[in-house]
Amino acid sequence: MPHLTSARTGTATTGTRTGLGVPGYAHPLVAPTEWAELTRPGTPLHWVVLNVADGPGARPDPHCLEAAGRLRNAGVRVLGHLDTAHGARTFGEVVSEAHRYADWYRVDGFLLDRCPTGRAELPEIRRTVAALRTLVDGAHIVLGHGAHPYPGYAENADQLVTFTGPWSDYRWSQAAEWTADYPPERFCHFVHGVPRGHLDEALRVARWQGAATLYFTDRSDRDGRLDPWETMPGYWDEIVSRIGTGVSE
Repeated sequence: MPHLTSARTGTATTGTRTGLGVPGYAHPLVAPTEWAELTRPGTPLHWVVLNVADGPGARPDPHCLEAAGRLRNAGVRVLGHLDTAHGARTFGEVVSEAHRYADWYRVDGFLLDRCPTGRAELPEIRRTVAALRTLVDGAHIVLGHGAHPYPGYAENADQLVTFTGPWSDYRWSQAAEWTADYPPERFCHFVHGVPRGHLDEALRVARWQGAATLYFTDRSDRDGRLDPWETMPGYWDEIVSRIGTGVSE
């Protein structure tokens, strides 16, 4: 049974409801239905990631400008996708891309994808996050570790992605003990390959582990050959309905 390694007794909370964090669909020309669906009133979205071309691209993309504008007009937070390559990319490269996202697409913050997890890399991530907060006033920063990082990262971002992977791993996963010191709105889980019949179970796992921002899909990465986040899950309406009305214990 998936569980925390310690109880969440006494954990503070701001009352944030469970919602969806969309890791980023394919380009709006390729996935117009997906992008249009995100502006449907009542969809429980915490944020949507915009990834133009493995980053902001070399010039403003009119289709992405339109998609981002529609989301902002609908009151949805848009985050620019920044790949840290597990710490291999330089500070200058990452911040330069962030400037383009801010200038062209007026993003509300950033997802630092493939974020390192080790203690040694924390100072550089802290430096990057400080620069991003200077660049975008009130920036919402999500560190996309995909696994539980050194605890100090939690003090340098609004949210941490502490699980990214297949349902076969997620259903038996455990949350690190230190996460019990933080409220659920600080953590995100991205899970692919979740069968429709296990959707309720997946939602319960997220609740037990204390993650309030989720993205579940029945799409698969096919051993790394496909991006499971590019298209909308086949049960989109169902997951929107379940999350929008709260997750049962």
